[in-house]
Parts: sequence; C-alpha cells; structure tokens
Amino acid sequence: MSDASPPLPPPARKRSPAAAARSRTGFAFVSPAMLVMALLVVYPLAYGIYISLFRTNLLNRWDFVGLTFFVQSLSDPGFLRSLFITALYAILVVGGHLIVGVALAVVLATQIRMRLLFRAILILPWLFPEVVVALIFRWIFDPIFGLLNHLLRSVGLISTQVAWLDDPTWAFVAVVGAAIWKGYPLVMLLALAGLQSIPRDRYEAAALDGAGRFGQFRYVSLPGLAPILGVAVILEFVWWFKHFTIVWLMTKGGPVDATNVVSIDIYRTAFQSFDFGRASAMAVIVLFICIAFAIAYRRMVPDEQA
Repeated sequence: MSDASPPLPPPARKRSPAAAARSRTGFAFVSPAMLVMALLVVYPLAYGIYISLFRTNLLNRWDFVGLTFFVQSLSDPGFLRSLFITALYAILVVGGHLIVGVALAVVLATQIRMRLLFRAILILPWLFPEVVVALIFRWIFDPIFGLLNHLLRSVGLISTQVAWLDDPTWAFVAVVGAAIWKGYPLVMLLALAGLQSIPRDRYEAAALDGAGRFGQFRYVSLPGLAPILGVAVILEFVWWFKHFTIVWLMTKGGPVDATNVVSIDIYRTAFQSFDFGRASAMAVIVLFICIAFAIAYRRMVPDEQA
C-alpha cells in the first residue's frame, strides 16, 4: 500500500493590480445601466408582488392576506375566461403577424420595382400610436359612418347597416384584425433582415437540385429564418398577451365580455373596484404565465431552430 499523498492543488493565483483595476473599471461602466434596470424593472416587479399579498388602498390600509388573492383569482370563472380569451387573442395575433410579416418580407426580398417605397409604406402601421390605430378601426367598423358598411353596401353584400362591434364574434375578429395590422411590420422587418443574411449560394444549390420557389422557401428560407422567428414568437406573445390599448378603445371588453382580455380585467379590478391587492395578484399570475410560455417554448424548440 503506497504512502504517497495526493498531489496538492496549485496555489491560487493572485490577481494583478492591473486586472483588478480593469474589473473595477468594467463594473463602473455597467453600474449605471444596472441601476436603471433595478429602478425601472426589478423594483416595480418586487413591489407588485408585495402588494399582491395585502388587502390595501395603497395609503393607510395594509391587511396581510398572504396568497388569498391568488387562490381567489385562480378559482374565479370570470378571470379564467379572461385568460382563455387573452390566450386565444395572443395566438391569433401572433400567428397573423407571422403569416403576413413573412409573406411581405419574401415579396420585398425579391427584385421588384420601387422596393424602398413599398417598404416605407408597409412599415407605417408600426409607426402609428396604438390610440390612433384603435380610433381608425373603430371608425371603419362604425355602423353609420363606417367604411366597411359603405363598401359592402356598394357591392350589394349587405342591405342594412351592421353594428359590427356590437356582435361578440365580429367584435373579437375586429380587435384581432386591428392588432395584426398594427404589429405585422415588426415581424416583416425581422424576417426581411433574416432573408438578406442567407447566402445566395444556398438558393442556387437548391435550384440546381430541382427545387422551385416554394421548395427554396421551405428548405432554405424557413430554416434560415427559424432563429429570428423563434425570438419573435416569444416577444410577440408576451407583448400581446398583456395588451390593453387597442381592445379597450375599440370595445372596452364588450360586448358581453367577448373581448375582455386579462389586462382589462386587471384594470377594472384596480381602478374601478379599487381592489389593488387582487389586481396585483392577477398581474403576477400573468407574469408567471408569460415566463412559463417563454421557458416551455425554448425547451420545445431546439436552439438551432429558435
């Protein structure tokens, strides 16, 4: 039996004064950004979670209730229905953005005349404020002065004025359409940048193998766009899952709660019922849903495709 002792680990190397100075300099450069992130992101999130544990008016009443509001919200059929409506709304809007945005990006990536003009025109919806977009579409669907009723009557498809936003199904379709029109330019720009980064020799190789335009799009363009579209899906879903402005200004959650997305439910709970604790709990639930979606999506989609 050998009496040799195991070798000792090498002594830890001391950092040189120059390395320590570089580390302090780097921290000094990033500390302002870290402070801003803490004030604008971390503190509001932490304070919102803190409020959700209390029955409070935010002034002089702070009754600790623990997880009571979370249990009440998750057992409330109205809140669960608003979550379902919100999920359906977000899925349809994000799907519409992907279809419209990618299709327009493919067209703009070809050698067509006046490409720059078309790009400038197609990006305009993204530049409009959401309030303006909501008012435009509310005017389009207006039963008396609306452009949609005028066009349909002029071609004989309807004989009387139709109150589109007073019908639950059409109201939901209207807010989804407005959101798709507002948000598709972001996906279009991302997809266009992704298409322009794909080497042309891949398309030439696919053409030599007998692939037509659809085959080149399926086997060359889509795999090249997959990383960009993967990030876009996560960002878009989170953004539209918590969306408020367009739906509120067009329908205020009606008719009969057909468009009552969860952000409107939270707004009413906080600023009409003045139940800030429960509204905060509902907002925290939405936060966890968005985080869970992002994690699940990243796990389901491989890194080379998202």
